[in-house]
Formats: sequence, structure tokens, C-alpha cells
Amino acid sequence: MTDPLLLGFAGMATLIGLIILRMPIAYAMILVGGIGVTLLSGVDIFMSQLKTLAYGQFSIYDLSVLPMFVLMGALATRAGLSHDLFRAAKAWFGRFRGGSAMAAVAACAGFGAVCGSSLATASTMGKVALPELRKQNYSGALATGTLAAGGVLGILIPPSVVLIIYSIIVEANIVTMFKAALVPGILAVVLFIVTISIYSRIFPNAAPRADRVSAKEWVSATKGVLPVVLIFGLVIGGMYLGWFNPTPAAAVGVVLVWAYGALRKKLGASQMREALEETAKTTGMIYLILLGAEMLKIFMSRAGVPQAVAEWMATSGLPPLVVLSILLLSLIVLGCLMDSLSMILLAIPFFWPVLLELNGGAYQAAFGSGFGMSSDDLKIWFGLLALIVVELGLITPPVGLNVFVISSIADDIPMRETFKGVLPFFFVELVRVSLLVAFPMLVLWLPTVMSG
Repeated sequence: MTDPLLLGFAGMATLIGLIILRMPIAYAMILVGGIGVTLLSGVDIFMSQLKTLAYGQFSIYDLSVLPMFVLMGALATRAGLSHDLFRAAKAWFGRFRGGSAMAAVAACAGFGAVCGSSLATASTMGKVALPELRKQNYSGALATGTLAAGGVLGILIPPSVVLIIYSIIVEANIVTMFKAALVPGILAVVLFIVTISIYSRIFPNAAPRADRVSAKEWVSATKGVLPVVLIFGLVIGGMYLGWFNPTPAAAVGVVLVWAYGALRKKLGASQMREALEETAKTTGMIYLILLGAEMLKIFMSRAGVPQAVAEWMATSGLPPLVVLSILLLSLIVLGCLMDSLSMILLAIPFFWPVLLELNGGAYQAAFGSGFGMSSDDLKIWFGLLALIVVELGLITPPVGLNVFVISSIADDIPMRETFKGVLPFFFVELVRVSLLVAFPMLVLWLPTVMSG
């Protein structure tokens, strides 16, 4: 190893140590990246890069979609969409054993479709659904576990903030990634509902059967959710059909959610101010993490770490699917230490060059055609796999951010009960990852059909 390479690996170890010590990920990456570039190239080079780095990073047009989708989610949280979604889902699923928990999952998916944030989905739906689940005498483990697991749908069901960041890193088309996420997202909802159904049959006392709603209540609840369906249809369907690009689509979504909330008298001046302040704070946090990730990437690239890792993988003799499994397991481990956005920003610049090498070069000679797909298809397929294992990090101890969010709402339920409640969903997520690895067309089918 050369001295720069040793310095690069030492920087990675330092970064992980700072994260374990709870230094904010943005500051940790800026600190390690800045010191690393200074040691490798000198303080003058570092200061010269710093002059233009922030502007060059934040002036990318694709990034303008982030604050718009964040604002749409902030407005949706305050506009009462979550109540309408849960009421409708409960009317549809409530007659089944465990139906209210199934309704919570369906409502989480619906709210994620206009929010794009896992933590916001878990927090909002937790406040809406948890009182109802407790009133129906659901077990603490199933009630909180369902909501923590349902919250992860917020970063998979389009639009997804994390998926946008991934698309920018690997230079993928955002709309294509949104198309690819739809089938895996629907699969997640179906598997979660099936999991609740099986769990409630094994432990009937944990999931009582709710009273059947009247036909009048069913119609009323269904009508109440139509505006949400319309918003999702115009924003996501408009992008799928090529009516507008992601940033205009997000702007349309903001206007529609605002109009919905204003008509229901849920979005007054104070709520608008809160939503704008939340958007500014969240966007600022995301942009600062992006700046730190770029500084860290420059340091690691100059130290030769990504190239060394890719070369080691290329000469390891391991089949491509084995290396892919190692990378996905690494993301699950990282999920125990940091949030989903930080994971994507930290890991993908290292993992993506490795996957490109796996799909060609020396691997073609050794294993035929790598993964047997083009680089464009590979970045779509791997992006969805990475996003799903990033979801797992949100419900994996010791961090499990979604578990902490739900536990802060259900403070009378021990956190170990919530972790126990998410275990069935964790294992079913592993099943979903296995299905997507074995059958890539589950991810690639819709983008292929719609592009044709």
C-alpha cells in the first residue's frame, strides 16, 4: 500500500469513529475530507477547491427538486392527508383480523406517495394510527412494529428524496428510477399485509378483528381519499407519462397539497410558516451532507481508495452475486450507525465503481457477462436493492431511527417490544431483496415497458 492509500483507509476509520461518537455526519465528512485533502495536496489546493465547491455542488438543476418535494411532504403532514388515508384504509381492511394494522401499512404507503420521507411517514402515521390500534387492544409489539416498518415505505414509494440523491450520484434518470420503484413498492405493501395476516392468525389476541363499517361510512371514507389519489396521479403519473419533469411535477404537487389543505382550512398562515421553516432546515441539512460527501469523495479519490477496492474485488475471484451480497450486507451494517441519506452518500461513491467493474472488464472474462445487463439497467437495479437494504437500517438495532420515532410517540411501550414487533417485517424484507436479486425484471419491467 502506498502512503495515500493508508491515509485514505485511516480517514475512513476516523469517519466511522466520529459517527459512533455521534458527531453529525455532515461535519464528520467535512472534517475528514478537508484534513485528508490538505494532507495529500496542501492547504492551498484545499482552499482553492473550497472556493467553488459549494456553488458547483448546489447549482445542479436536478437538486432543485429536493426542496419542492420536502415542502410537499411538510404541507401534506399539516393538511390532514394522513387522517383521510387511514380512515379509508381502515374502511377497506378493518373487517379482517389485523385489519387496522393492515390499514396502517396501506396508509403509510399512501402518505409516502406524497411525502417522500421515511421519518416523516413514521411520525405522522404513528400519531394518527397508534391511538386507534391501542383502542382496539392491539399488542404493543404489533402496533408499534407495524408503524415503524410501514414508515420505511416513505423512502421507496415515489417520490423519494433518497432515490433522487442516488440518481444524482450515479447520473441516472430520476423519472426512470421512480418508475422502477413502483413494483418493488407495491410488493412491499403486499408482503407487509400478508405478514400481518399470518401474525394475527398465529397470535389472535395480538390483533383483534375490528367492527365492520357501514356501507355509508365506506363510501364516505373512500370519497375522502380521492383527493390524495388525484394528487399522486397527477404528480407521479405526470412524470411517468412525460407531461413534466421532476421539478415542475414537485411544484404541481406543492400547489395541489396546499390547495387541498387550504380548502379544508388546515393550512393557515402559521402552518405555512412552519412548513417553510421545516423545509428550509431539512433542505439545508441535506445540502450540507451533500457538501461533506463531495469533500470526502475528493479525498478518497485522491487517496485511491475506490480504485483499490474495485481492483481488489476484480482480482478476488468471487462471483458477481457474492460480491453484490457483501455490498448489500455492508449497507445493512451501516444502517446500524447512520441515517439512510448519509448511508447513500457515503457508500454509493465507493460501491458503484466496484459494480461497474463487476459487470465488465476482468469479470467478463472470468464469469461471462457479469450481471448480464447494461450499465444503465445495473444502476437502476442496484439502486432499488440499495434503497431496500437502507430501509432495513431504519428498523435495525441499535439505531433503528424509525423505531426511535415510534417509541417517542408510544412512550409507554418498551423499545424492546417495538424491535420485537419489527422482526417479522425485517425478515420479509430480506425475502423481498432475495426476490429482486433473483428476478431483476421485477425492477426493470416497468421502465422497459414505459420506455418502449
